[in-house]
Amino acid sequence: MRVPNVEDSSGVSRADFADLRTEFSRFMMLYQFGISELMTKVNILKDEFTHINQYSPIEHVTSRVKSPDSILRKAQRLNIPLTIDDISKNIFDIAGVRITCSFISDTYRIAEMLTSQTDLRVIEREDYIADPKPNGYKSLHLIVEVPVFMSDRVRHVPIELQIRTIAMDFWASLEHKIYYKYNREVPVELLDELTEAAAAAHRLDVKMERLNDEFAKIKALPHPDDEILEQDLPAQFLEALHLQRRAL
Repeated sequence: MRVPNVEDSSGVSRADFADLRTEFSRFMMLYQFGISELMTKVNILKDEFTHINQYSPIEHVTSRVKSPDSILRKAQRLNIPLTIDDISKNIFDIAGVRITCSFISDTYRIAEMLTSQTDLRVIEREDYIADPKPNGYKSLHLIVEVPVFMSDRVRHVPIELQIRTIAMDFWASLEHKIYYKYNREVPVELLDELTEAAAAAHRLDVKMERLNDEFAKIKALPHPDDEILEQDLPAQFLEALHLQRRAL
């Protein structure tokens, strides 16, 4: 079914055009439902970490669905036929979820927890943290298929999942603004500075990860009074304490 487009709607009856618009609206709605499903999974992990460990590796979560105009422009740029079937089979970033984490290790930890869930299927994986883009861009990119349970069928919707640290996200946000301001024709000197800033952000990530590891080691050291206090704890409390220590 061809995507409705006012510019090429000549020869299409008003009833047919209305049907096309309805089908396209359902198509867009699927991606919003897919985001809702994935966001639920992410928020469950975040709440679980917060309540059990008093700490969550997930700092922020955002989501978006591309506008119809943006989808059509990308389809035209990639020479994809303007039909719903062709667009759904060839464009995988119509819907996106971005997770911002505290530390580099957390990005992989969250990715593993999500992709190990049996109802999610990984279609693509690009590790720009281990292998950054030439301009210094870092992020873990995944395309995952999310099941959406409709009234009469189950649809598997591709969602682009980006997982990055706060420093990576700050750099990417700045880079996006600069590229937008200069309409992608960024002066060479600014590109060089962006690359240097990416290296500085990486050094900050590495330093913060090291500091966090050192803090965890110190926190795991036994307190002088621990042995005396633990003798008076009920067995179930003692077991919970040991589990919490192993999680730190």
